Amino acid sequence: MARPPFEIGLVGVREQIRTAMGLTAVVEPVATMRKPDWLVVPALNTKQPARLVEALKREDVLDAMGQVRALRAKDVGIAGACIGTFLLAESGVLDGHEATTTWSLAPLFRQRYPSVRLDDGRMIVPSGPVVTAGAAMGHLDLALWLMRQASPEMAALVARFLLIDGRPSQAQYAIPDFLAHADPLIERFEGWARANLAAGFSLQEAARVLCVSPRTLQRRTEAVLGKSPLAFFQDLRIEHARHLISIGRNLEHVADEVGYADAATLRSLLRRRLGRGVREMRASMQ
Repeated sequence: MARPPFEIGLVGVREQIRTAMGLTAVVEPVATMRKPDWLVVPALNTKQPARLVEALKREDVLDAMGQVRALRAKDVGIAGACIGTFLLAESGVLDGHEATTTWSLAPLFRQRYPSVRLDDGRMIVPSGPVVTAGAAMGHLDLALWLMRQASPEMAALVARFLLIDGRPSQAQYAIPDFLAHADPLIERFEGWARANLAAGFSLQEAARVLCVSPRTLQRRTEAVLGKSPLAFFQDLRIEHARHLISIGRNLEHVADEVGYADAATLRSLLRRRLGRGVREMRASMQ
């Protein structure tokens, strides 16, 4: 009988683990297991920034970080998705590497781990010996990526059985309004931007209304959101355009309402940013 391409084990830093649903499982001590090719770190059961920061100080989490560092020193590949990427970053194994994380906590990640080159628009980011994946369902993308390293054909077959489509980017799923609430100035900027989508973007005017310098607004949006004020303004335009398209507005009206000269320009932008055309968007919303 052929040897299976993967051997998967459940390991931990305590004798048992308890899941978010209250289930318990006995695990193999990570310190005594045979050296693996990859260690996949699960997510912590917390979603709010303040609670997540506290969870990262727990004794069992600190012990897990120590094991992550020890395995990385032995050339074991390290992987994590969604909130699990925070444990990797906290342990230091992402320092100097590119990474992604769940888009909803990207502002906290960017603030807390300046040594990590965060690209929260991507779903999967391999960077040398570490690989990270984005929000919640990014665990599926991570599993397929790991499978693909051994057998691209098997990964493609599994994706077809599970009806998992290609999601190279999580940017199209991000909600700008949610991200804006990570910082009071950005929240006020978002309000100004939404009121001025049709009029167009002006850094100087936005800064004047918000009573800050253009340089301050530029630096704050880059620090919190990882993008320029103009890029965030464009995100809001795309979000509003998608909403108007979803309720059946014609493209000429949509272009006028979000500040584009003509429908052709908006059509091109939507395809470039979202990877699909207006007809495909409308079909998916039916």
